[in-house]
Amino acid sequence: MSEDAVTPEAVRHVAALARVDLEDDEVDQFTEQFADILAAFETLDSVPDVETDADLTNVMRADEVRDSLETNAALRNAPDSEDDYFKGPNVS
Repeated sequence: MSEDAVTPEAVRHVAALARVDLEDDEVDQFTEQFADILAAFETLDSVPDVETDADLTNVMRADEVRDSLETNAALRNAPDSEDDYFKGPNVS
């Protein structure tokens, strides 16, 4: 990538779109940083393509029907309950 891939005008344009006011020294700083970031992305072009897909294995347990808790056991630690249901604060 050439050195002028990111211009100060481009940085000012992006800053204007983002409604960010930048001082001239900040524009220079971001111009250098954006150029460095784009150069870092160019290194990804040198990564060789992978010829095969990775073997994927399902790590989730099987979905099985199991007995649930009894109502009294489920409500045992609830701070408040009413008619075998959890009771929470009123939300309006």
